[in-house]
Amino acid sequence: MIDYLVAGGPVMIPIVLCSVLSLALIIERSLALRDERIIPPEFIREAKRLVAAGREDELLELSRKSRTPIAKVIHTTILSRNLPSDTLREVVQSVGKDQANRLSRYLTVLSTIASIAPLLGLLGTVTGMIKVFSVISSKGVTNPSDLAGGISEALLTTAAGLVVAIPTLIAHSYFFKRTNTYVLRMEEITLGMVSRLSRDRRERANRQHEGALDVDDWIKIDGGD
Repeated sequence: MIDYLVAGGPVMIPIVLCSVLSLALIIERSLALRDERIIPPEFIREAKRLVAAGREDELLELSRKSRTPIAKVIHTTILSRNLPSDTLREVVQSVGKDQANRLSRYLTVLSTIASIAPLLGLLGTVTGMIKVFSVISSKGVTNPSDLAGGISEALLTTAAGLVVAIPTLIAHSYFFKRTNTYVLRMEEITLGMVSRLSRDRRERANRQHEGALDVDDWIKIDGGD
């Protein structure tokens, strides 16, 4: 391996650095973009239990204490629950977009590495071919071994650039899709909770109103007697 790195010439240094950085970011994103860190099942179960019980204040407190992205979306949305439905949806989308930006951290770096690694390989190809033609111009082609160094550098850097770029591009696409999926799930869960709370409030208000009407009717009937 060391022999290949040396044979690849100076351009192999930035390619190796790109590979190390790419691997570190892939590991970091793999650990960060998990349900336990984004939408913890135990948090969702507790939140749904509080929603079913109509305990909005406790839900606000639960979401305030949690540091997960879904909790931040729920907390902001519950605070805005009295807004019109269209405005509330915009609030959810705005908060979701903010969390998407946080979840997309480092994806731009991965995209950049996937773009520049092949270019670095191409640069190594050019420098290698320059060496080949320099040898040809000074010594001719009487000894093919004199050309081997430049050709080896050209091929090795091209291969190294592609080896770094391909998995990095795949990882970027995977994490990008996973981030969007999380954002959509957070919006769906939050809007479902708010809808349930709003429906329960309307039902309680209707029951109270009907109860008040029954009392009024009873008073009128009793007064008439």
